Amino acid sequence: MDEIITRWINAPAGQNAVFDAIIIALTRYGVPFVVLCVALQWWGQRDRPHLRHACVAAGLSFLIGLAFNQLLLLFVHRVRPYDSGVTHLIIARSADWSFPSDHATAAFAVAVAFALQRLPRRASLFALAAVLIAWSRVFVGTHYLTDVLGGAATGIVAALLVRAAYREDTRLDRFATSIL
Repeated sequence: MDEIITRWINAPAGQNAVFDAIIIALTRYGVPFVVLCVALQWWGQRDRPHLRHACVAAGLSFLIGLAFNQLLLLFVHRVRPYDSGVTHLIIARSADWSFPSDHATAAFAVAVAFALQRLPRRASLFALAAVLIAWSRVFVGTHYLTDVLGGAATGIVAALLVRAAYREDTRLDRFATSIL
């Protein structure tokens, strides 16, 4: 089933140069754009301490999710779908294993961190970006569908861990959110 859905998502890749360019830009610049959007939230005017807390939580979730992926990569060595003949690759080859997707982890960690801080509009926009980034990774041929689902799961788990451990209005939080 994983291969079938991955092939279906990847099938249009390479057939329309304009659409390919848009998706390649999304897959390359989507996560840096999300990071930039989080950073810009730091100077938001409404409920600044809470918004800054959400930014710190998103950053911690992002980092913990990616660290968790590095641990998983020590044990899970899944070959990329283009190396297995499942997809047609339209970007440069990746040097590491396929599972889980770091792009999906990063994007979903941010989206869920904002959702857990009860910032629904921001969370919705970040969630839309996360879904598009994850989908783009399959479209360009570098991941299986379950790679991005696994990445989303690690991002979600990281955000939940941060929510449990990093509380708002603690001494540490007041220090972190008072910077700049």
